Amino acid sequence: MNKAIQRRVAACLVGTGLFVGMPALVAIAQPANPVIHPAAKAVKPNAAAAGIRIAPNDAMPNLMARSAILIEAKTGNILYERNKDERRYPASTTKIMTLILALEKGNLDDMVTVGPNAVGIEGSSLYLEKGDKMPLRELLTGMMMQSGNDATVAVAEHIAGSVPAFAKMMTDKAREIGAVGTNFVNAHGLPDDNHYTTAHDLARITAYGYSLPEFESIVSVQDADFNWLHDASKHITSENKLLWQYRGGNGVKTGYTERAGRCVVSAAKRDGVQLIAVVLDDPVMWTDAYAMLDYGFAHTRPSAFCKAGEELAKIKVADARINEMPLVAARESVIGTLNDENPKLEKKIEVPDKISAPVKKGDVVGKAICYVDGNVVDRVDLLAAQDAAYHTFWSDFTAWITKLMKGLF
Repeated sequence: MNKAIQRRVAACLVGTGLFVGMPALVAIAQPANPVIHPAAKAVKPNAAAAGIRIAPNDAMPNLMARSAILIEAKTGNILYERNKDERRYPASTTKIMTLILALEKGNLDDMVTVGPNAVGIEGSSLYLEKGDKMPLRELLTGMMMQSGNDATVAVAEHIAGSVPAFAKMMTDKAREIGAVGTNFVNAHGLPDDNHYTTAHDLARITAYGYSLPEFESIVSVQDADFNWLHDASKHITSENKLLWQYRGGNGVKTGYTERAGRCVVSAAKRDGVQLIAVVLDDPVMWTDAYAMLDYGFAHTRPSAFCKAGEELAKIKVADARINEMPLVAARESVIGTLNDENPKLEKKIEVPDKISAPVKKGDVVGKAICYVDGNVVDRVDLLAAQDAAYHTFWSDFTAWITKLMKGLF
């Protein structure tokens, strides 16, 4: 059976849930009108009967996840948890950190050349071949959509020279974020006794990812066409069906190995509130992920620091026709506040005393630092609201002289 036929068979099997592991490189039909998590209506086994350790005060005792957590992304506040610090195998949710490092250490416009070590890696694949070349942005997008293990090796070698060197960088970054219960030995998540994490660490890592400018735009791609794909369709559909099944779904990554079980780090944003739900070793991961997100949105309300384009400050401008320049927020900043809590929200504006012309509309001039109960939760760029051309008395005088001389001669 040739590769093209294999991929089409795999696409059919993955779509029916009968096969896990081989990626589908053929478009999977999506509903014209997205349905809100139909999996939540599925008949589920009993968690206690399955031997899952459940605390007496567990707010969602019917969840089938061995470990789970639900957080608000900006504050990191925990809305629900079960065995959140229990060591688990992450499977392909590992690729969230692979993406983060590539975004921070790489250039998305770089051309990546696939080396021999990336070809033929077991498990999910983009079927890369030695010598293939593609922009890093496209490789990362395909990696997150189809969980290509071969893509992770190509990324690791491009950034760090080798997978072990890249894995060390991944672990170091995890420690920096605060994910101290995590250790990475590869970039893809294939089983290894020394490759592990926790539900809470994965939530921390993912929340950090959403603070990076390009992260959401990559993990929320549903369909894409890439001319470097070795398939006639050149088309990929994401394995993350939450993106079209759940209102506001905007990430992140599925995972499966026999040792890890079924895992998903899911995310959704509504009214500016970004929630992250992690379920590890869960036979009904979609059902539970949707239920957790529903729980989170039902128990939080949006609290805004600012809206995109809102004027937050003014700044003096030297050598310009205008004396002051309005500064506006580059984007909105919203957190999810628990319905029964009223935390203290504050903004601190950080801008210089004055700036000098010329200034272009959209130039970054300062920042608004957002605090919840004294803790920094967000930093929003402040942008110049208009152009301010260079202008002084002397420049006006010389311009007048030049104009006069042209009129005389």
